[in-house]
Amino acid sequence: MRRLGSKRRTARAARTGGRGKGRSALAVAVCAAALAALTAATPAQAHQRPRWERPHWELKDTGTGVPDVRFRGLAAVSRHTAWVAGTQGTVLRTTDGGDTWRDVSPPGAGELEFRDVEAFDARRAVALSIGEGEASRVYRTDDGGATWTESFRNTDARAFYDCLTFFDRRHGLAMSDPVDGKFRILSTSDGGRSWNVLPAEGMPAAQDGEAGFAASGQCLVSAGPRDVWLATGGAARARVLHSADRGRTWTATDAPIPAGDPARGVFALAFRDRAHGLAVGGDFRPDQASPRAAARTADAGRTWRPADRPPPAYRSGVAWLPHSRTAALAVGPTGTDVTTDGGHTWRTVDTGSYDTVDCTPDLGCWAAGEQGRVARLER
Repeated sequence: MRRLGSKRRTARAARTGGRGKGRSALAVAVCAAALAALTAATPAQAHQRPRWERPHWELKDTGTGVPDVRFRGLAAVSRHTAWVAGTQGTVLRTTDGGDTWRDVSPPGAGELEFRDVEAFDARRAVALSIGEGEASRVYRTDDGGATWTESFRNTDARAFYDCLTFFDRRHGLAMSDPVDGKFRILSTSDGGRSWNVLPAEGMPAAQDGEAGFAASGQCLVSAGPRDVWLATGGAARARVLHSADRGRTWTATDAPIPAGDPARGVFALAFRDRAHGLAVGGDFRPDQASPRAAARTADAGRTWRPADRPPPAYRSGVAWLPHSRTAALAVGPTGTDVTTDGGHTWRTVDTGSYDTVDCTPDLGCWAAGEQGRVARLER
């Protein structure tokens, strides 16, 4: 719930490479219709329209002063409020639609790599830094980032935490790459103030080389009060693991997305309910093709089907358009794609570089990525 989620060296590099009900039914219909019209048009037809007549990303000036900050963590609270987290221990927050940003980075975190942030509102958020051993940490704030409390620091050199997700304001999980042959799961029942490692008995064995990708904060996602999914790659087969009991027991299913290399697999998941989900990924290396970069499920991840017309390249983030059963966005370093048929077909609508995307019930879709890029979808 993102709003209220040698070979060893190569694999690490690959992985690191209560709101309102909406503006109105009319606003939802207009946005969905605009996306549908955009996907139906040819690229030339779409770009012939004035920019204000078509959905587009509007870049926001974050004022970081550090152009090489990369934001892979994103938590959209509303059209007005969003949090981003990234390199150099950077965490920013806006409450005015991106017009101004406040640097709310945890003190002393400059050496950390934040890859996920989960926000409950404009004041409360939980952020995850990634890395081997003590580089993997969790921080929580209750005052909009004015102060932070470190609530977890990994002391196992074998663990490497990738993603967070929350079911509600109290219950959440974090996941680590396999330790002793199984993915490790942390659990919280107090909103991220304390964490406990869950027993490993209910977790299937990992494949050789299998791991998660800390690319967008979307390798661990949840829907509803108990269901959670974990995306993997780096092994012979890309897989999606599902738990229906908040991470106690899991089942694993192969996903039809490129695998067989540390740089390939499922990078991001999105579920609009406990049954219908999307998976995106591919090969993150810019000189490698990703011909099957998206898949979909209608049975909670028990089976996955490849997109009939997938995005043309690797994608690292995906989000459903609020209040729509069929429209979603996927983002990656080479562009943004839209589907209006539940993931069967995708069309590229923007060529800007983004790593992650998140949408809110009031149609506040945000994206973030390299060079301090943060944008909001405008119509």
